[in-house]
Amino acid sequence: MNPVDLPPAALPAAATRPRCRLLPPPVWTALVAAGAIAGAAVLPGLAQAQIGGNTPVRVGVVGPFTGPSADFGVPMLNGIKLAVDEINAVGGYLGRPLELVVKDDAANPDQGRKVSQELLAEKVVATIGFCNTGVAMKAIDLFQDAKSPLIVPCATGTAVTTKYPSADSYIFRVQARDALQAPFMVDDIVKRGWDKVAIFADKTGYGEGGYTDVVAALAAKNLKPVHVARFDLGVKDLTAELAAARNAGANVVYSYTVGPENAVIANGKKALGWKVPQVGAWPLSFPFFLEGAKDAAEGALMVQTFIAEPSNERRASFLSSYTRKYQGKVAVPMAAANAYDATYLLMYSFLGIRDGNLNGKAIKESLEGKMKTYYGVVSTYEKPFSVQDKDAITRNMLVIGQVKNGAITFAYPEDAKRNLIIQRKQ
Repeated sequence: MNPVDLPPAALPAAATRPRCRLLPPPVWTALVAAGAIAGAAVLPGLAQAQIGGNTPVRVGVVGPFTGPSADFGVPMLNGIKLAVDEINAVGGYLGRPLELVVKDDAANPDQGRKVSQELLAEKVVATIGFCNTGVAMKAIDLFQDAKSPLIVPCATGTAVTTKYPSADSYIFRVQARDALQAPFMVDDIVKRGWDKVAIFADKTGYGEGGYTDVVAALAAKNLKPVHVARFDLGVKDLTAELAAARNAGANVVYSYTVGPENAVIANGKKALGWKVPQVGAWPLSFPFFLEGAKDAAEGALMVQTFIAEPSNERRASFLSSYTRKYQGKVAVPMAAANAYDATYLLMYSFLGIRDGNLNGKAIKESLEGKMKTYYGVVSTYEKPFSVQDKDAITRNMLVIGQVKNGAITFAYPEDAKRNLIIQRKQ
């Protein structure tokens, strides 16, 4: 195991220095000229030309920064900005600052497509973004057709990275797709003896994809849902559907929706006096659920890639930097951490391009295997992508989170211990 994957207490002092920061500009310049970055020999003349210029490297950002999904769109944007500030503080890309071109999709698919067209027209070299699967699916063809790399840090719909043949795809992701999250949670609830599942899924692209993945995960256990409820976003009362699920003998409610509807489900169960657990994907860690359901949210279980506990130096540094910069705790830690890591992975892909020409094809190929290892917050990214695999997150990185006293923590003590060692892709 690489020593930087061990908890700081197990390391000598020199090894506990943060490894996710870029090098200071003078050292970085020397490494470029020597060909040490990205394992490729870079001509000193090119390095000097790039360092001498100050034309910004424009990176697109798209997500829901207003509207019903802003509760995790804003933390995503904040994570990106935090990483860019750190990168620019040490010289940017060979002396060129990164410049963010930010577009708000307001969680609306048509708006998402419109602002994606605007980003591409503004000649960004790559884009980080999308929180909502339905919004992403409406727009990703634009990035694919333009051969402009897109890294998705939040949207979990399985189809986001499977729409195009992997070898040809310009769509990358630093997030656990639903095809990972659903079976991971199903394995857990079956282990707990909760095998009579009621599925509550909204009618968005996210809900549809999640519903399909949960049904498939149950089928792998020779199970079928005892009740299925589908609903529109904005629904205020699901009492009738919850009563029907109770009458069908459900002993667990599996919810797949991204907004306050999760709280509608929890509050509806409470009103009925129906004390069965609520489980689901990562939106059960969002403020809309925690604040909307309050005590009715207690005990809910959800899949997480990152829980905001300073279990090692990298995570402690990220959390403290975020808190200082934004004057408060991160509302959705997973969104911020995934986006922060995605930004650094994009930067590392730039450094893997031998001739300094940041075109879409070169960035894609660098992401697929020409980058140095990045020691991130969620994972140690050693070859996170390949020609045949555009998802950086694997099952071994997942944990079950639980609502306790209104906050998200580890459901299992052994996961808290395992979290001391940052997992690598399997």
